[in-house]
Amino acid sequence: MKAILTSAVGPKHHQAVKNAALPEKDCIILETPAGLIAENLLKAKEIALNDSRVPEQLKNYLQKALDVALGLDPYLDAMATSKRKPSPDHGPEDAGGTETRVRLQEERASGSLNGKLVNQEDKAAPDWCEGEIFRMFVHMIRARKILLIGKLKGYSILAIAEELPDDGKIFACAEAPYLGVNSQEAFDYSSDGKKISMRVGPPADTLEALHAEDEHFDIVFIDADQRNAVNYYGFVMDNHLLRMDGVICVENTLMKGQVYLENISDENVLAVRKLNTVIHSDPRVEQIILPVQSGLSIIRRSPPPPDAVIESKKGVVRDDVFWGYNRHRILDRLRLDGKVAYVTGGGQGIGRAFAHALGEAGAKVAVVDLVLARAEAVVCELSLKGIKSIALAADVSKPEDVQRMVDTVVARWGTVHIACNNAGINMNSASEDTSLEEWDKTFNVNLRGLFLCCQAAGRIMLNQGYGKIINTASMASLIVPHPQKQLAYNTSKAGVVKLTQTLGTEWIDRGVKVNCISPGIVDTPLIRSKELRPLVRRWLADIPAGRLAQATDLQAAVVYLASESSDYMTGHNLVIEGGQSLW
Repeated sequence: MKAILTSAVGPKHHQAVKNAALPEKDCIILETPAGLIAENLLKAKEIALNDSRVPEQLKNYLQKALDVALGLDPYLDAMATSKRKPSPDHGPEDAGGTETRVRLQEERASGSLNGKLVNQEDKAAPDWCEGEIFRMFVHMIRARKILLIGKLKGYSILAIAEELPDDGKIFACAEAPYLGVNSQEAFDYSSDGKKISMRVGPPADTLEALHAEDEHFDIVFIDADQRNAVNYYGFVMDNHLLRMDGVICVENTLMKGQVYLENISDENVLAVRKLNTVIHSDPRVEQIILPVQSGLSIIRRSPPPPDAVIESKKGVVRDDVFWGYNRHRILDRLRLDGKVAYVTGGGQGIGRAFAHALGEAGAKVAVVDLVLARAEAVVCELSLKGIKSIALAADVSKPEDVQRMVDTVVARWGTVHIACNNAGINMNSASEDTSLEEWDKTFNVNLRGLFLCCQAAGRIMLNQGYGKIINTASMASLIVPHPQKQLAYNTSKAGVVKLTQTLGTEWIDRGVKVNCISPGIVDTPLIRSKELRPLVRRWLADIPAGRLAQATDLQAAVVYLASESSDYMTGHNLVIEGGQSLW
């Protein structure tokens, strides 16, 4: 009887294998290339130990080879970090995907899987490891829609579903249910099960239906251990079921190490060998095969060759529209990798949202706030996401603070590419009651401070011939919001727009683009206070969108204005207010 090597194999068991000629039934071995090598080495060791004519040196070499082969799979399993890995002591806090995956494992081990009897020593560890590998791929390419062709394990499907966003979708098609009659029930038990759509029947029919529905996918998983796998691959590629930047993952492409052996007559092995060869010779794709589990092929589209032509009488127009400006595709043009940014007023509200957005797009971010503790809190958030950032305290109304802020950023990261001047204040009062002190304080921060930041950062940018300045204005620069009275604020924000327009025209020919964003009324904890509820109801009546802005509504705009995608835009006031200024 052949058992299965799992992560439960510990040093004691491994030592027992090392020190004694154990019978095959007592050795736990995975059905992977490394596992099959270990199985054959173990048999060779047993023969050697029972034959006094075999030199001791040869026995030692056999043992060393066996140690490596036996240790590989459990070590890979043990080193795969995951909080989702099932454990005997999982409890109520595991509700959702993990608990369901454990339940699927228990269902498999209980004896019924696709109508076949399953031994208690089922493939728990391989299933888990396979699921974690797939989950990692989903994360790396930020997949949202996935197609599964063939009989992947229910445990793996749940692992993939967990990694998808809430609106993600898995289409799983196979001849028979994955876990027999209980499969959909098991998926429904998980909070992620709603992402899974089971389509039982001939996969070829399902693929035709998906094509008719104009579906296409970020990742297509194909189980190579099915006779028609090569046809499924061809259909996916020929009918564009794979997105432009999508990936095909084919499982079981090493077939326990047999595909590269000679004199193999097994039809399944030959079918997988043919599949690998077809993919390798397909000029549309690039392929690598990873020697994990039973082999995992990773396939992506090849970039079109420079002399590519459409299969028609007309040739390809090989311009920037085809290749992308500077060979950057449109989503790549929104990346901010290698860029250095600062955000004033970054410790809360809109500034905090801007700091996260710029960091997620790839920039290093200096979070600047009047209160250092607020900036440090945001930097802590960014660091949890792997974003390089620093916290700085500055009063933007003071020239010395602004210059120190810019000097600190340059000293840390060498330059400034993106200046996000967001700090501002609002003090409400009727015009006849507005004091000079209130007027000066508002203008000192909202307009004087913004000017100082533009000037200090602009000098760096003009010297290097490149820069993006993004100022936060307000819908109040276009209309007079009511019923609140805020003369100083409205006037200062109108000044921000005019300052932006002026700098935008003066500096664009030297590589510096200056634009501003005018948000509408943004939902904040302060606005949700009981005292302001009547005012909020009045605002909502004036907004065609029927809701207040969220800070997240502004994030894509700041990334766009900071990226090369907006290189031809300057002096522009980008209004994001749900239509309020139109009424």
